[in-house]
Amino acid sequence: MKPELRAEMIELTQVDSVEHLWQMHCRRMASYGFDRLLYGFTRFRTPNSLGDPNDFIVLTNHEQTYRQGFVEGGLYKHAPMVKWALENEGHCSWRAMVDRISNGQLTEQESKVVEFNLNHKVHAGYSISFRSVSSRSKGAIALVGRADLTQDRVDQIWQESGEDILLLNNIVHLKILTLPVTLPHQNLTPRQREALEWVGDGKTMQDIAQIMGLTQATVEKHLRLARETLNVETTAQAVAKAAFHNQMYILPA
Repeated sequence: MKPELRAEMIELTQVDSVEHLWQMHCRRMASYGFDRLLYGFTRFRTPNSLGDPNDFIVLTNHEQTYRQGFVEGGLYKHAPMVKWALENEGHCSWRAMVDRISNGQLTEQESKVVEFNLNHKVHAGYSISFRSVSSRSKGAIALVGRADLTQDRVDQIWQESGEDILLLNNIVHLKILTLPVTLPHQNLTPRQREALEWVGDGKTMQDIAQIMGLTQATVEKHLRLARETLNVETTAQAVAKAAFHNQMYILPA
């Protein structure tokens, strides 16, 4: 292993924020020729759904118009390589999609996604589907080659550096799972977080009120607001969701 790659891997494991981690990763992948990345992860997958899109962890450096169409507009639901990622683990060249296009095997919805991608110069790349440890979790990343690269050239890059690229992406994925995640409109206040932590530790409302120096009514208010913030119905669900997103037991910066 090259010394600079080893040093970068060590630095990745020591990063303390998703934002810093993602910036580092985007720069490194761009050095290989993958200048646009789209990472997604959910812990709320069901047999028929990936869960509420508001609960997804989505990281990307794509331009806003692409994000709006592909992610917010829901095109990802019909993307051929997203379907591959949901059904497989490991890595896959987008040549598999090229072959399906050539053989006329795409559905009408899949063809619309391909057309959208081509309009945004998303035509060559690799997808990585990370190994899941839970039936309800799934993570994957799409590595998009520069607009001037063909799939042949991207496949050549992978042949030369694929093991390093795969290793770096796995490290980044595992690191993301350990860091506090900021989701739109789902960030707890320190008091809400503290109340949930004590519930998670099995404390009663009376215990929590005494520990926090508050009335039970005020503790209940913090828990109610936490449930509303996390968009769940019960405090138990709030504890689980906050834990999944690493928003509990956070060390001071």
